[in-house]
Amino acid sequence: MQTRRIGQTALEVTEISFGGAAIGGLYRACSRAAAMETLQGAWDAGLRYFDTAPFYGFGLSERRFGDFLRAKPRDSYVLSTKVGRLFRPVPEDQVPDHAYVEPLPFALDYDYSYDGIMRSVDFSYARLGLNKIDILYVHDIGAYTHGVEKTKLHFRQLMDGGLKALDELKRSGTISAYGLGVNEVPICLDVMRRAPLDCILLASRYTLLDRSAEAELLPLCRARQTSLVIGGVFNSGILATGPVMGANFDYAPASEDILARVDAMGRIAAEGGYPLAAAAFQFPLHEPVVATVLTGTAKPANLARNLDLLDIDVPQTEYAKYRPYTVVQDLA
Repeated sequence: MQTRRIGQTALEVTEISFGGAAIGGLYRACSRAAAMETLQGAWDAGLRYFDTAPFYGFGLSERRFGDFLRAKPRDSYVLSTKVGRLFRPVPEDQVPDHAYVEPLPFALDYDYSYDGIMRSVDFSYARLGLNKIDILYVHDIGAYTHGVEKTKLHFRQLMDGGLKALDELKRSGTISAYGLGVNEVPICLDVMRRAPLDCILLASRYTLLDRSAEAELLPLCRARQTSLVIGGVFNSGILATGPVMGANFDYAPASEDILARVDAMGRIAAEGGYPLAAAAFQFPLHEPVVATVLTGTAKPANLARNLDLLDIDVPQTEYAKYRPYTVVQDLA
């Protein structure tokens, strides 16, 4: 599998990479056996960039990634995880519901400060059982997660000390790159106007359907040589399933407008002789600032199906036929 460079670092990541939310039990339980089988399938397919987070299963995803990667040569893969949430043990009946099924028994606190980030890294090392993390992402710092007022506090923590922690970790060689891991564009612009970033893991905002990143973020990333890692290419599923009953967009049932837009996209794909999912999966890779596209699942068959989409010919000229759409997020 071909690789692309992360920012101005020496890191090279495979164009398709593996995301670990489903391995942590997002929306449905994932057994350890299924997790290991899916990770092995990703490895066998040539994927060598793996992304996880403490939030995914409240530590469960990190533990499983570490168990799988521990036997692999350390210079044969790239690993990223995230900072911004700290976890504390609680009784099982006090575990919060964040859509993870059978997570580990912890509750979370947000902390984007210098000390919070340093503690988060130490905890991730313990969960992973590994001695090297390549990339750290500041996770879910914007108003999409916190609302406007709380974001002001968290943003100040990051500016006043969190970025210093990340810079120290990079200069010391503890990590090789850092950036943001978010579902929104405005916070990316706010941070990039104040500090350099190696990369941004952006979910759902540079897809065939949602082009929110095109107007400002892509040009800024090109100018700053900041790479994009693209997640959520199917926009919570609708670009894979099509506009069927119960289809989700942006983590919620799709509106009539979205269903109609995707239906029109499906007709374009059918006329072109390829599945809409193939166009969606391949779309971000036509942008040079995109380093990799994440695919995340807990089923080997689903992983294989997604990777098969890369073998379907979707001429680049086809993308001009699709109507761009920018989601206006309610971040209040």
